[in-house]
Amino acid sequence: MKRPRLLAAALAVPLFGAVSAVALPAASAQPAGPVTEFSVLARDGQSVAAAQQAVRDAGGTVVSTNDAVGLITATAPATGFTERVSANRAVFGAAKAKAIGSAPRGGKKVKPDAVEKEGRAGGNQAGTTAKKPVGTDPLDDQLWGLKSTRSDLARTKQPGDKRVKVGIIDTGVDGSHPDIAPNFDKADSRNFTKDIVADVNGTVVDGPCEFRGCVDPVDHDDNGHGTHVAGTIGAAANGFGVSGVAPNVTLVNVRAGQDSGFFFLQPTVDALTYSGDAGIDVVNMSFYVDPWLYNCRANAADSPAEQAEQRTIIEATTRAMNYAHRKGVTMVVALGNQHDEMAAPHDDITSPDYPSNATHPRPIENSSCFSLPVEGPHTIGVGSFGPSQAKADYSNYGTEQISVSAPGGYFRDGFGTPWYRTVQNEILSAYPRNVGVAEGNIDASGNVTPDGLAAGVQKATASDGRVGYYQWLQGTSMATPHAAGVSALIVSQYGKKTGHSISMDPDAVQRVLEGTASPIACPVPRTVEYKNVGRDDSFTATCLGDPSFNGFYGHGAVDAYAAVTRGAPFLRG
Repeated sequence: MKRPRLLAAALAVPLFGAVSAVALPAASAQPAGPVTEFSVLARDGQSVAAAQQAVRDAGGTVVSTNDAVGLITATAPATGFTERVSANRAVFGAAKAKAIGSAPRGGKKVKPDAVEKEGRAGGNQAGTTAKKPVGTDPLDDQLWGLKSTRSDLARTKQPGDKRVKVGIIDTGVDGSHPDIAPNFDKADSRNFTKDIVADVNGTVVDGPCEFRGCVDPVDHDDNGHGTHVAGTIGAAANGFGVSGVAPNVTLVNVRAGQDSGFFFLQPTVDALTYSGDAGIDVVNMSFYVDPWLYNCRANAADSPAEQAEQRTIIEATTRAMNYAHRKGVTMVVALGNQHDEMAAPHDDITSPDYPSNATHPRPIENSSCFSLPVEGPHTIGVGSFGPSQAKADYSNYGTEQISVSAPGGYFRDGFGTPWYRTVQNEILSAYPRNVGVAEGNIDASGNVTPDGLAAGVQKATASDGRVGYYQWLQGTSMATPHAAGVSALIVSQYGKKTGHSISMDPDAVQRVLEGTASPIACPVPRTVEYKNVGRDDSFTATCLGDPSFNGFYGHGAVDAYAAVTRGAPFLRG
């Protein structure tokens, strides 16, 4: 079992307090500057109403409140509000979220992630409508991850139960995609975000709003990440396109990510508490909470206001995760793509990543700095490997946070073979047409463009005219949905069935997932250099542990067939 580092740390947070524990300048300056959105967290033991009044007393306006966590969304002038509201005893702290109403300039900003679209296609893969055996779909022979998890075998025993709901906390889900639509629950889906045209500096974030009111429909995805994740978890085995690890479960869009890929505090907290309230059984979280890659309680490289902001993020996220866990939500979380040994992370050179031009180098002290949500309580942390089961060069690792490993793609796998640097080493899944058009991979007529072909984008057409598109991606974001899909199968197989729902203790789900994982030993030698595939010394990684549990693979590779056929002995703790 991984070490629950944040749980102990979170208990210590009130000893540090927030800005309210610090002597403030007399009668802090009146708030001034552009209107900005803030997240204000009520102190434990204080009423949310008192915190709301504190917001108003400090010159802010209450926009919405998450009562389960005590997190208030407020607007106020940018300067002075944080200090004033945090001085109130009813408030734990405040975090600046985003400035409102800037004129955009430049191109669409996307949260940095150089991993997921690294490769180019090794050759043209044409779409197909060929017949396949029952239970598999035409493109499944390209899904090496499906075979690695033995989902193709597991579905003969347990393909998933429609009563099991999997929440995709991501950038949205294209509910109209032919592989997603049969399993998509639009009624239970929610979008907790609002498009951000530009940041306070005028740098484009999400770009012009596609829908009036700047809130996308719950069956829409303008990024593609969430749809890719959803397809891997539960694309229907419907004789078309691809199928998912759990092809008969219900998919729910619980959107917390912007079009640009940013995940801010309030939408993330709202998505987690909603998942608990809505009876979601499993959530997939392939992201970290922006703007801090690592949230530190008191990093000397950060200003006092930035330190207070991070303490607020730590506390609010921890409360939300504890709430979801109490409500029966199994939380499956990506370990991250920074090639960090999570017990000894590299310096953070990417935070804060919002707004633009705010980044500064930060040394990371392991005991007081946390990547969230993976270092939050009750998480199943997932690392990534390639087709050869080699740890992906980008994947974070280490015995402190990893639970299991799963197929996430590794473009540079197979060094010295024809497979080296081909997209077929990555993960193929659903791709929204609107995103493909925006990225230049699909033309206005629905044809895959030369750039799309070079990237390995595929098109499938059914006899009834349905059309679906697919793209290759890699990352721990792609490994996590394989583990989430197996978790959904576990709930389907062993959960308590009550009328129209199935429930299962998240701790029991984790025990079955870890207990039935296929052990993978550390490589020999244990220290792996990635110089031969073009990586620098910072990627060098050492695997600690033994075959039963180690820093590269955790308890092993998730195994859907073993989970649904041999999981019963692990149900009791």
